[in-house]
This record gives sequence, structure tokens and C-alpha cells, in this order.
Amino acid sequence: MHTPERDLDRMLAGLRPELRSGTYVFARAAAPPAGVDPAVTVAEDEGLTVVCTREEAEAAGLVYDFAAAWITLRVHSALDAVGLTAAVSAALARAAIPCNIVAGFHHDHVFVPADESERALDVLRTLSAEAAAGGTDDAAVADGCR
Repeated sequence: MHTPERDLDRMLAGLRPELRSGTYVFARAAAPPAGVDPAVTVAEDEGLTVVCTREEAEAAGLVYDFAAAWITLRVHSALDAVGLTAAVSAALARAAIPCNIVAGFHHDHVFVPADESERALDVLRTLSAEAAAGGTDDAAVADGCR
């Protein structure tokens, strides 16, 4: 098993953002309905949030919001690593691209507006290239989060 990365500069240099196919939505449900295979669920006081494909949500009659592209950061980041989320969200914010970030056991997953997916990929690839070349302003921003 690969050891998860904790060093911010190495995490940024190794981002390897990968766009998954499809459009994903954030929907509300009492429980995931039949025919819906959620990518993410979050139990909140107000109810269950289900992230699934738009097709699944529409077929199940779910009310949804935020049609998103799903970008996986292929770097194996440690769950207790500091700064990756801050650096990624800061880079996207400077480009005026909203994002919702979800941490998985091995990778972080970034949901951005579907019509901004290519631009978001460019921003993340640039962030990674800058880190590989010797650091980024985003690493400094993230250092402030320690």
C-alpha cells in the first residue's frame, strides 16, 4: 500500500487532476432511492444530501441543485494533511470557479460547475506545474492554515 502524502508542495506537484465522465448533482432525499447509486452521501440535520448522476436524480424524481463536473485529485493525500483543500480552493477562487471538495480515504474530489470543468482542470494543472517547479502562492496561503 502506498504511504499517503502529507507534504503540501509534494501533494500539489502530484495533483494529477482527472475529470470523471458525466454530470453530477447534489440532491435531497430521505434515503437513497432505488436506482440511485450515490457517489457521496452526507447526513445533515436538515436531511440527507445525495451526490449522484443527473440522470439518476431525474429518473428518481429527486429535487437537485448544482450540476457539477467531478474532478478527482489522483495524489494519495493523507486525511490529516494540512493545506491541500485550502490551496486548491484558493486557486479555483482566484479563477472565480466555485467548488465543493469531498475527501475520500485515498483522494480528494472536487465538484465544480459542469460548464467550468475544462477551465478548472487548467487551473489545477497549472497549480500542480507551479508546485513542481518550486512552489506556489497557494502553498503560502495554505501555510497560513496550519
